[in-house]
Amino acid sequence: MVISVAGGVRPGKIIEIEHRLYQQLIVGKQKSNSMFDEFDVELESDANKLAIEREAVLERLAKQIQARQVFEEVSEQLINTVNNAVDHRLSSPEQVLKHSGINQHQLLMLELLQDENVDLTRLKSLIEEQAWLVRDLTNMVNSASFRHRRPQSSDVKVTDIKLVLNFIGIENIKLLIPYFCIRNWLPTGHANLLWTTRKLWRYSVVSAIAAQALAKLHEKDASFVYTCTLLSQLGPSVVLKNSAKLFEQIWGTWLREASASRDKEVYDAVVATEFPAEKVYHLVLEHGNKLNWQLLHHLDFKGSAMTEVLAELDNNLSYKELSEDAAMVARANCYAKVVLLEELRQIDPQEKRMMFDYYELSEQEVIRLKGQNYKKLTII
Repeated sequence: MVISVAGGVRPGKIIEIEHRLYQQLIVGKQKSNSMFDEFDVELESDANKLAIEREAVLERLAKQIQARQVFEEVSEQLINTVNNAVDHRLSSPEQVLKHSGINQHQLLMLELLQDENVDLTRLKSLIEEQAWLVRDLTNMVNSASFRHRRPQSSDVKVTDIKLVLNFIGIENIKLLIPYFCIRNWLPTGHANLLWTTRKLWRYSVVSAIAAQALAKLHEKDASFVYTCTLLSQLGPSVVLKNSAKLFEQIWGTWLREASASRDKEVYDAVVATEFPAEKVYHLVLEHGNKLNWQLLHHLDFKGSAMTEVLAELDNNLSYKELSEDAAMVARANCYAKVVLLEELRQIDPQEKRMMFDYYELSEQEVIRLKGQNYKKLTII
């Protein structure tokens, strides 16, 4: 006899499956080669070299009992120092925010894009304040794949942001600005987190594409649900970013000090010490959903509809208690988790049915979601 778990208080098995996905994203050793955007490509070489160097050091240490003892002592001290610094940082949302790269004007852009009649003049001035966003939008308009959408007389490189926005169009802007924002908030530039960042980015975009498809199916505001779904990965991204920054800062200091003291054993021990992924995975589970809405509160977006959806997703104990928009975000995230876990062969058919049952994904919704292209955003 099969007992339905549909919609009630989240069963332990559902929680375990969802945690399994984050465990694979953060702790799993799989490398992600397929990306929507190959950012941090130049870091691949650094990340691979670092992994090879660590393996070589660990292999040497395995043959030297005394050196192995030094490694264990130094590595434990280093990791404890990092963990204490991360715990201290995450205890203060203000400190987290300070080192996250998120500001009020970025969220204001996302808010403006939800208006029926978007104030393009105001939006343009906010975009111009974000150099990375101007760069990303300009690069996209000047890319070979986008140029065929422009008039034939416009083969010249476009640099004026007003022209860039005109070429893209408001419907596409509603997709692209949230997309580029969450990508900018990811922990990019960290060799220790390259593969984790790519996997988290892929999960974020698969969820967002699923949310967009669900909203269109039910004739709801696709832009709003899509944006909230991307924002539902804001907290995990920020926990990872702060952890990576603190690890590399402390690790780098210890490495320089060991080099200056010419102590080869201590130097090797520091080199071989890996980013504390298991600890950070648990911190993501502890703080991620909470930070999604707390950070928006600290940036004076307490009354925002986006904040309300994110707070619902964190505070409600059961799926049935969610509003229509929050429920759609939850269903999109559920589908993305199943897709990624299936790719990793980390979920069985019964668990998949249980996930779809709990989040009440209908047969029609599953058919629509299966038909989406999760390799890229559909630009009109």
